[in-house]
Amino acid sequence: MASDHAGLPLKEALKPIVVKLGHEVIDLGAHSDDPNDDYPDFALALGQAIVGGKAERGLLFCGSGIGASVAANKVKGVRAGNCMDHYSAHQGVEHDDMNVLVLGGRVIGVAVAEEMMRAFLAAKFTGEPRHRRRLDKVLSIEATQGR
Repeated sequence: MASDHAGLPLKEALKPIVVKLGHEVIDLGAHSDDPNDDYPDFALALGQAIVGGKAERGLLFCGSGIGASVAANKVKGVRAGNCMDHYSAHQGVEHDDMNVLVLGGRVIGVAVAEEMMRAFLAAKFTGEPRHRRRLDKVLSIEATQGR
C-alpha cells in the first residue's frame, strides 16, 4: 500500500481491513499529510515492490487516483487501474491482469473503496485465450516503447 498526502486517510482506513482479510501489508508511505509527499514517489515505490517480487498486488491512493495511476503505469511490469466501481476493480484483474488498484481518496468513500478493494484482492486473471492475447499485445507495447 502507498499513498500521497491526499490519499493517506483512505489508505489508513483500508489498511486494517486488508490485514483482517489475511493479507500482509507493506506500507510504503506516506505517513503524514505533508503536501510535499508527492504521488510519483509513492507510485514508484509501490511499482518497484511489485516488479521486485516483494508484493503480488498493490493498493495505491492519491486525491483523484489519476496522477498515481499515470505514474504507476510508467513502471515496467505494472498494470495499474484507477477504478471507480466494483465491476472495474475485479474485471481489471480477470481480463487485464491488473496488479495495482488505484483509488482517489477525495472522490471515493471508504465503504465503496472497501468493496472495490475486496473485489480486486479476490479476483484472478482468467487466462482465457482472448484475454491472454490482449495482455500479450499490451506487454509487447511495453517492451517496444522503452519504458
